[in-house]
Amino acid sequence: MQKDIDTSILRAFVAVAETGSVTAAARLLNRTQAAVSQQLKRLEQHFDATLFRREHKRISLSADGERLLGPAQKMLSLNDETWGMMTTPSYQGELVLGIPTDLVATYAASILRRFNAAWPLVRLSIETGNSNDLVKAVDDGELELTLSTDQKIDRPCTTLYRDRLVWVGAPDAATHRARPLPIAIGGGRCRFRATVLDALAARGIEWRTVIEITNHEAMCAPVAAGLAVTALLADTVPGSLAVIGPGEGLPPLPDFDINLHLTRGDLSDLGRELAQHVRADFAARYGTVDSVV
Repeated sequence: MQKDIDTSILRAFVAVAETGSVTAAARLLNRTQAAVSQQLKRLEQHFDATLFRREHKRISLSADGERLLGPAQKMLSLNDETWGMMTTPSYQGELVLGIPTDLVATYAASILRRFNAAWPLVRLSIETGNSNDLVKAVDDGELELTLSTDQKIDRPCTTLYRDRLVWVGAPDAATHRARPLPIAIGGGRCRFRATVLDALAARGIEWRTVIEITNHEAMCAPVAAGLAVTALLADTVPGSLAVIGPGEGLPPLPDFDINLHLTRGDLSDLGRELAQHVRADFAARYGTVDSVV
């Protein structure tokens, strides 16, 4: 007997799988945690399978859950594309979102995926670089909107999240004890550069440059090899690296804000839609923390 799958419970499953928690999925779907948990239970009963492993407060996909995730994402994508085609304005065109290189791996995929599902006829791409250059591109009218990382800001923007700047190195390496300290660091316009060097100077720690580049992956490569340490926002630390604890002799680093900047001119309808998707993506991850400064 042929059975149909309820897309609403598939959506709950995919949201939990992608966000890593029932709480974040509930925010994303605008539902209660109890409602999302009930949908997951219905889906597991539907397939007579355990889709998640639950250990303490952590949740991860089981083997059956991993098998279901890809087809579920495809079904929802087709559902959303069909719904959008029949019920929303047929926006077409091109749009570019600016993202600092260190934020791409953590945030770009989910923003692009959800926007593409809602507006499949729009060609969305990203432009990467350092925050200073991307904000200047918005001011010059070259971009409609961009993300940035800022410690202090003196212009109107929306603060999406505040994250910790942390020291990172290769797991089980003692590179952070070497003197002069070998560091991987961004170029002269990197927002973290002055903060990191000032912190080292205040502690009286000599340093030497292993690599100086505005490219997140290239900067992390010598760190993963145990040749240097660097400073990253806590939520952008890749799995190949480890946070260096506060008792390891390196100076503490401040928090930085992840901000959304919009053009000072007229924001297009597409730009307005993308800004809403960016805010929703961060709200799903961290709760409603955005504020305008």
